[in-house]
Amino acid sequence: MKPTRKVSVLTVPVIAALAIASLSGCSRRADAAGTPSSASGGGSPAKTLRLGYFPNVTHAVPVLGVADGEFAEELGATKLTTQTFNAGPAATEALLGGSVDAVYLGPNPAINAFAKTGGKDVRIVAGGASGGAALVVRPGIKSVAQLAGKTLASPQLANTQDVALKYFLKKNGFSVNGDGNGSGSKKVDVVAQDNAQSLQLFREGRIDGAWLPEPWATRLVKQGGGKVLVDEKSQWPKGRFVTTNLLVSTKFLAEHPQTVRALIAGQVKTAQRITQDPTGSAKRIDAALTKLNGKALPTGVTAAALRNLTPGWNPYAASLHGTAQHAESIGLLKKTDLHGIYDLSIVNSVLKAQGLQTVSDAGLGQE
Repeated sequence: MKPTRKVSVLTVPVIAALAIASLSGCSRRADAAGTPSSASGGGSPAKTLRLGYFPNVTHAVPVLGVADGEFAEELGATKLTTQTFNAGPAATEALLGGSVDAVYLGPNPAINAFAKTGGKDVRIVAGGASGGAALVVRPGIKSVAQLAGKTLASPQLANTQDVALKYFLKKNGFSVNGDGNGSGSKKVDVVAQDNAQSLQLFREGRIDGAWLPEPWATRLVKQGGGKVLVDEKSQWPKGRFVTTNLLVSTKFLAEHPQTVRALIAGQVKTAQRITQDPTGSAKRIDAALTKLNGKALPTGVTAAALRNLTPGWNPYAASLHGTAQHAESIGLLKKTDLHGIYDLSIVNSVLKAQGLQTVSDAGLGQE
């Protein structure tokens, strides 16, 4: 059964302002009792599942799962429609606005959505990928110290890579966009812009580097002549940090847990196939991305980018907590209680049924 695909790439200039406003808002402890755990069963299969994801290699699992029909096959009679996004803040606005029921996105937008709704309207039900982000710079920049006075880019204000870049710069004593951190001689300008624009400006010499997800980090290397100065894996214990989560509205989760289970089953199946056949999967992912983006990636980019991340289902919940602390430290998020952000009952049920190791919510699951 082939999936019905509704695709539109969104670019929303006002999202940056909305994102920063919502990130700075106060949060409160999730009312877990108000949203029944998906493990309790009930509900009915949805007639339609509206799924969002990014046309990036960090979203290799949904890209391939949709393109090859594995998601649709697991969903059965439930119709699958899809929508693509360029960055997390736009995706969360769509989820909270009711345009999609579930979306694959990075940790910071997931935290933002949870905080913005007081922990009531969204749940992370699975991870999607780990790794696959890096700071790529001009070859002449040989050390972190040489970033002083440079202009760097991130995909969107308050998105996952934007937070990672600004936290890294603060940790290394830099002032970012005149925020007062660091000495007067250690200033860095960070601009938020579309990934394709970052590649173009990098090639033109108008920016000095960018902290981007895959395949854009690899593209800056292969097409822009850049070099990786910081692989984000180096910033996390054992190199493990969540890049992609599956975020679902609590309303949809409560009403259609069977549908969420079918989606996750398709995700696990697809992730296993990518791991077992990375070469063949890279070719199919490349073809799917060409169709989604309307333009083929340079030869070898998808395969190279895929080697820099680990597709799967583990949410690496401890890293989500660390990510929230990073956003707090750079002023993009007020202190937020993340308890209740996870409901991993369905993914763990799927994993148990297949004899696979279950995943942890690091104490941040429903009570």
